[in-house]
Amino acid sequence: MELESTNEGFKVCLLASGSSGNATYIETPKRRILVDCGFSGKAVEAMMNKIDRSMKDVDSILVTHEHSDHIQGVGVLARRYHLDVYANEKTWEAMMPKLGKIDPAQKHIFEPGITKTFGDIDVMSFSVSHDAADPQFYSFQKDNKQFVLLTDTGYVSERLRGLLANADGYLMESNHDLEMLRMGPYAWHLKQRILGDQGHLSNEDGALAAAEMVGDKTKRIFLGHLSKENNMKDLAYQTAESILMEKDCGLKHQFNLYHTDPAEPTELFDV
Repeated sequence: MELESTNEGFKVCLLASGSSGNATYIETPKRRILVDCGFSGKAVEAMMNKIDRSMKDVDSILVTHEHSDHIQGVGVLARRYHLDVYANEKTWEAMMPKLGKIDPAQKHIFEPGITKTFGDIDVMSFSVSHDAADPQFYSFQKDNKQFVLLTDTGYVSERLRGLLANADGYLMESNHDLEMLRMGPYAWHLKQRILGDQGHLSNEDGALAAAEMVGDKTKRIFLGHLSKENNMKDLAYQTAESILMEKDCGLKHQFNLYHTDPAEPTELFDV
């Protein structure tokens, strides 16, 4: 199924984002792409139905890393809909035991630091710092429009901030509130993992990184991958809002800040 090409750019829906599961849908006139499927196949199908889209029209799944909140439904959906699956070689090695049998013809290598063209959209992969085999995320680029997915990283390097600067939109990690994490029920070793350089960005660190990347093209920042135990939507929003306002980088008059949800899709919006 092809859409009429009436607008430049492309469409994005953050189907769900949180510590319990993640999935993003990208749509162009020629391509339908999912990034990660951290839910059952049935749950992803239901999310797609909520935005009036069908898994039958999806072409490909891009995988960021092998953690279960990103790959739970990859195997079943790949088999059910004969989808091409892309990941780097180390991620394939790490996730194959979790996916079940996949036809070798559906398996594709997409290494970090590479830009691949999928029909009418370019996808740039980039490495992040996370405790997985070889984690990478993606920037989608079409008609001088760009949307960046950036979660599951312990920090954002200066090089990466420069590489991803001035995108039209971002999904930015806002995983935990520092005080909630420190005072919360997690074991000490797990707290140390989350706080480390291969863990997750806090509300503060995600907002500070976003403040250095936004530019005059930026229109949307979504706060993603919130921890169920160590964060709250309002707290993440208030922290990011405070930092972005303090940095005077255009919040509320140049770009807007948005929530994501661990189970409900955002609107399908134009980039």
